[in-house]
Amino acid sequence: MIAAVTLAILTGLSQAPAPSGANHPFGVGEKLTFDVRFGPLKVGTSTMEVREISHIRGRAAYKTYFRVQGGTFFYKVDDVLQSWIDTETLSSLRFVQSLEEGSRQRERHFEIYPDRSVFVEVTKSPAELPSVARPLDDASFLYFIRTIPLEMGQTYEFNRYFRPDRNPVKVRVMRRERIVVPAGTFNAIVVRPTIKTKGIFAEDGEAELWLSDDERRMVLQLKTKVSFGTLNLFLRSYTPAR
Repeated sequence: MIAAVTLAILTGLSQAPAPSGANHPFGVGEKLTFDVRFGPLKVGTSTMEVREISHIRGRAAYKTYFRVQGGTFFYKVDDVLQSWIDTETLSSLRFVQSLEEGSRQRERHFEIYPDRSVFVEVTKSPAELPSVARPLDDASFLYFIRTIPLEMGQTYEFNRYFRPDRNPVKVRVMRRERIVVPAGTFNAIVVRPTIKTKGIFAEDGEAELWLSDDERRMVLQLKTKVSFGTLNLFLRSYTPAR
């Protein structure tokens, strides 16, 4: 259900150095909690948080955790995405998925090496596969998008998803609007991301993402079509970084 979303911005920005960690609109201790709805029904909760700074192969990395949990009497979901994101370049260094959707369960673990533009899926027979410069994964994209300018009417193309055959990802800046979610009333920027894959940002999913129109760029709401209905996340509470 939670699937790929990533980018590599318009020519100049895609090649520019990433901002330092001190300038990011998120940090350790930030936690967003969401109500999960399938159509009109509240069926669970979701969390999106930066848990700590870890060190991966000598690089400081934000350890992020994104979970969607819930379901109806006939369909249960418990999806977890964990990403380790270089605090300087915002490149993904490690990505772990644990997906439980209905009767299906799947776990995948990727080690990503930005310095060599390769990645390895941790299996019984691991092999290096080509990646891209400054790669992103499904979860790290949600943090990266909070750091970039979003101009009304623009469509951005990115070639930063760590699996090259899924590029480019497109992000269209749709509109500004004022929305009400359980956490309060906010001015929002609405974007529509699409990627060549299955999941919530699939090209046919018509996903929309609401970000707060301020320096925090919080995720306020997410709406997308999935195989079993319409998935909606609405921000319930926000804990800022420490």
